[in-house]
Amino acid sequence: MDFAFDARTEELRGRLLAFMDEYVYPAEAVVHEQRAGLDSPWRNVPVVEELKAEARRQGLWNLFLPDSEYGAGLTNLQYAPLAEIMGRSPQIAPTVTNCAAPDTGNMEVLAQFGDEAQKKQWLRPLLAGEIRSAFAMTEPEVASSDATNITTHIERDGDEYVVTGRKWYISGAMHPDCAVFIVMGKTDPDGADIRRQQSMVLVPRDTPGVTITRAMQVFGYEDHYHGGHAEVVFDRARVPVSHLIGEEGGGFAIAQARLGPGRIHHCMRLIGMAERAIELMCRRAVSRDAFGKALAQQGVVQNWIADARVAVEQLRLLVLKTAWMMDTVGNRGAHTEIQAIKIATPRTVVGILDRAIQLHGAGGVSQDFPLAELYAGARTLMLADGPDEVHQRSLARRELKKYL
Repeated sequence: MDFAFDARTEELRGRLLAFMDEYVYPAEAVVHEQRAGLDSPWRNVPVVEELKAEARRQGLWNLFLPDSEYGAGLTNLQYAPLAEIMGRSPQIAPTVTNCAAPDTGNMEVLAQFGDEAQKKQWLRPLLAGEIRSAFAMTEPEVASSDATNITTHIERDGDEYVVTGRKWYISGAMHPDCAVFIVMGKTDPDGADIRRQQSMVLVPRDTPGVTITRAMQVFGYEDHYHGGHAEVVFDRARVPVSHLIGEEGGGFAIAQARLGPGRIHHCMRLIGMAERAIELMCRRAVSRDAFGKALAQQGVVQNWIADARVAVEQLRLLVLKTAWMMDTVGNRGAHTEIQAIKIATPRTVVGILDRAIQLHGAGGVSQDFPLAELYAGARTLMLADGPDEVHQRSLARRELKKYL
């Protein structure tokens, strides 16, 4: 395994680092100021639109897509250090480079499983940043950690599918530019194979019977940057059968294909979040005195910083190994490693952010520093894309199987 950056990665890293310094970090405070004057809290503020145009002009656009027909054509290993850089400002950088969830996962689904008509109608506008999208899978009335539990029905009625169900924490759904949902539901609820009961269909947001009932908060944050999270009701919403993605019964497999890259992208960005936390810890430690000496001279603070550095270096190597395996043996071959990083990375980064907040005192939980919002995002990733316990269960079974 060679994790040295190749020439293209180095070139993109340099451009992206310069873009972050010149445009993204200065925009963090501007975003808050401009949002206060918007008629809709979910719409992109002017500075974000300006940065999107600049990122596209600089070629820092759709970097996540490995298919060169649609994106930058980078491998997971090449994309990893770029996603880490964007993770240092996860509320802005992924959005302005068109590398933000849930659109990234939806674009990957359409690129891999969509037919030509679906790609023309939905993928192309998403690639251009002209529309947004949402992925509707999680439901409030069942344990969605087991995707086979979903109760939303997708019934065939002649040349149409009728979608009925209730979803929540549907990321991106509050954004005014959200034009389409990828909805997962059951087309064969009584099928013998519980992993062949589900299908995915494209449901335009303006379809009669689709109602966004409320915005969902995360630790009190509304996550405006990603278009918020919504509770959505589908009340006999009808779409043409041509809106089926792939085949009937293929929804579970498509979901798994979607979640593999999504999980590693989250972990890549989490490492960037941890690096931002370490930087803020160090700047705080050398600038504040307590009990007669600088915080940087306090043994407990030194331990926090040292432990954080060790942890980040370990996580980065594990994520890079996973990216390399996904590139060389595929997502299925890297299944163990994907689960390992999904367990280890959010948990560890939450701990680092917690120490950074502690070091900043009251400022750490305030809006004057990004730490509280970073913490909320990192903690959520211990639930999103499968809770830790599900991955631990699966990983343990795979290990035990060797001895049975």
